[in-house]
Amino acid sequence: MTLLSTNESENGGYSPLLATCYLLPAKHPFDLDKNMIRCDQNNEINAMSGHSKWATTKHQKFAADAKRGAAFTKLANMITVAAREGADTEFNFKLRLAVEKAKSHSMPKDNIERAIARGAGKGDGAHAMEELTYEAYGPGGVAVMITAVTDNKIRSYTDVRTAVTKHGGRLADARSVAYLFDHKGLIIISHDPKMADEVQLAAIDAGADDVESDGTLTRVITAVKDLQRVQRDLAGAGYTIVEAKLEWIAKMPHQISDADQPKLDGLIEALDNLDDVADVATNI
Repeated sequence: MTLLSTNESENGGYSPLLATCYLLPAKHPFDLDKNMIRCDQNNEINAMSGHSKWATTKHQKFAADAKRGAAFTKLANMITVAAREGADTEFNFKLRLAVEKAKSHSMPKDNIERAIARGAGKGDGAHAMEELTYEAYGPGGVAVMITAVTDNKIRSYTDVRTAVTKHGGRLADARSVAYLFDHKGLIIISHDPKMADEVQLAAIDAGADDVESDGTLTRVITAVKDLQRVQRDLAGAGYTIVEAKLEWIAKMPHQISDADQPKLDGLIEALDNLDDVADVATNI
C-alpha cells in the first residue's frame, strides 16, 4: 500500500513524499481494532476508528458500572439486615452505620430507602437476608474472619469455601478462629499530619480503647457499646470521620512470609469479589 504524504522543505514549503506502508495484523484475527499501518519512514498510522474507541470506552464504563452495582447490592443487603432492628437511624445505630457507609459510596437515596423498607418487612425478600460469619485459615496460617450477608446460605457457603480452598486456605470450625479476635468498634479519622497527636488525645479523652496513627489517618478502637458515643463526640469536635463500623480486631498480629503474602492478597481479593461477602478481617 502506498500513501501520499508531505515533507517540509528547506524553504518552508511542502513537497510530496511517497511512503510504502504495510498493514500489520492484530494478534487475534478478530481484534481488527488493533491493526496498525507501519510506514517505511518510521511513522505509524493507527487504524483504530472512532467507533472502536467508543467500544473500548463503553466496555470500561460497563465494567465500572457493574462493579459499582455489585457494591450497591452489598450495601443494600447490609442496610436490610440492620433495619430488622428498627427502621429509624436515630435509634438504630447499626442501621445508621450502614446508611452512612452507603452514602459515602454515593448510593442513591431511593436505593437506601428501599433497602430499609425491606428490612422493616415492607418489601419483597424482607425476611430472606441474614448475616453470617465464616472462620478460616489462609496461606501461612493467617486467621481470617469473613462476614457475609445473604439470602441463600448454601450458595454463600459454597462460594466462600471455594474461594478459600482455591487460594491455599481452609474453612475452620466455629470459634476455632474467632478466639484470636475481639469484636470492636473502629473509627477512622482523616486529618493533617500535624494534627496526629491532637486527634489521638481527643480520641483517648472520648473513651477510645486504643489509638494508632500513620500520619494522615488515625484508627480509633472502641468497645462495641462505646462506638456510637465516641463517634458522636469526635464528629462533634469537628474531626473528619472517614468510616465507623464494627470490626474484628486481631488480639495478636501474625507474621506472614514474603512468599505467602501474595497468596493472602489473592484470597482477600477473591472474597471481596463475592456478592455475599460484606467484610474480611485477618490477624496480619
